[in-house]
Order: sequence, then C-alpha cells, then structure tokens
Amino acid sequence: MIGSANLNIMIKAARKAGRSLVKDFREVENLQVSMKGAGDFVSRADIAAEAILKEELMGARPTYGWLGEEGGGEDGKDPTRRWIVDPLDGTTNFLHGLPHWAVSIALEHKGQVVAGVVFDPAKDEMFFAEKGAGAWMNDSRLRVSGRNKMIESIFATGVPFGTRRDLPETFKDLAQLMPVCAGVRRWGAAALDLAYVAAGRYEGFWERNLNAWDLAAGLVIVREAGGLVETLRKGGNILEDGEVVAANEAIFSQFAGVLRDRG
Repeated sequence: MIGSANLNIMIKAARKAGRSLVKDFREVENLQVSMKGAGDFVSRADIAAEAILKEELMGARPTYGWLGEEGGGEDGKDPTRRWIVDPLDGTTNFLHGLPHWAVSIALEHKGQVVAGVVFDPAKDEMFFAEKGAGAWMNDSRLRVSGRNKMIESIFATGVPFGTRRDLPETFKDLAQLMPVCAGVRRWGAAALDLAYVAAGRYEGFWERNLNAWDLAAGLVIVREAGGLVETLRKGGNILEDGEVVAANEAIFSQFAGVLRDRG
C-alpha cells in the first residue's frame, strides 16, 4: 500500500522511535525511572522516543501544531493541522518487561483525525490508516471482526489503578458485560486495543479517562477497518471527553447498550 507523503513520514518516524525503544527495552532493568504518579511512570526511553518523533515529524512539517504526552502542546503556523503523539503507550508494561506497548502518531486536520499509525516494535506490527483509504497492518488490509453474537465476542478495556476514582464505574461495566460475552481482556495499551479491534482480534473496546494521544491514531484505524467509534455518552467528543466505545458494526449497538444502560 502506497500512502500519502504525510503517512510515509509518520511510518518512518514510528519505526525510528521504535528502534530506540527496543534498545532500551532490552535493558529495561537499567532504565532510570521517575514517578509521575501512582502506577504511571515516565522513563528516559519515553522522553527520548518523543524527542525522536518531534524531530522527524516537525522537521518534515514545521508549520504543524503538536500535542505530545511528555512535551505538551504547541500551536503551529498552520492552525488547521496538528500532530498528536504518544511515544510509548503501555509504559507500565514496558518497564515491567512485558512486550506489549506501542508508538502512536495521529494527524489531525480541522478537528478531524485524518491519519493514524500505531506501531508495535516488539512484534513488528505496523497498524496504519488514512481517512478514505482503508486500514492496514504491515502489508495486510484490516477488517473488523464479523462476529455478531455477544456471547461469542471478546472485549478489551482498561482497569483503573492506584488512586484513580473511576474503578467503581469499571466494576459496574464488568458486572453488566461479563455474563453476556465470551471474555474481557486488559492488556494495558489503549492504542493497541483499538488497533486490535480494527484487526478483528477483539470485537470491541471501551475505556474512560483517556487522553487524546491514547486515542487519536486508533480512532481512524478502527473506522477505516469498518468499525464504529463513539463516546460512552451519546453525542460527545471522543478526544475532548477522553472516553470511547468501539466495535464492529454488527455488535456495536448491543455492546454500547450494555455499557450505557446500567440501571
């Protein structure tokens, strides 16, 4: 698949940051780690990867805006375009030696995410999509799962940790969902959860209290793979509200209904 110039810039940047992260992952026990909050770490590897991404992306498109997990936001001379970047989604997995983490890059144009890349360097899986051009993993076209029965479907979510106050909400979700599905997975990387919905590995994903950089790239990948994506409360803005429910079209209304109707 031959993408646009912007998509090729994104893929190149993701691979370069991924190579840096893989080197540090091999020496994870030697990383200098500081605490950002309970269960939420920032590492030298994370900061270095964002620096690589910023150099590659802003070097190629210096007029674009920027929103990154570590470096915050910057307005660009072009107010219509912005990079939204998570250099290391799944930091806690990374620091515990679990090979499930990713580089996430999205391009936003006039408030719409028009391209996304989620790269899993540990497995060499590059998920990517552009609006109107379909979704891909490496050389394979992606399509959401075709399952249409909740009891045969598996879903993914994030479970709050530490001092986060939304754990009771997740318990309520699980109490409603677990009896009517084939299982729920919690793998600790929202960008990959969305990519896995696009690849048909999960039927759906939901989570609250996420950031724009956790979600942006995955949104366009799911949509271009034929999936549906909304906020948990109808009519919201996913990137602003930081919550999402995503699934294949056949399951979406049932899945979202279970989460939205908790009596």
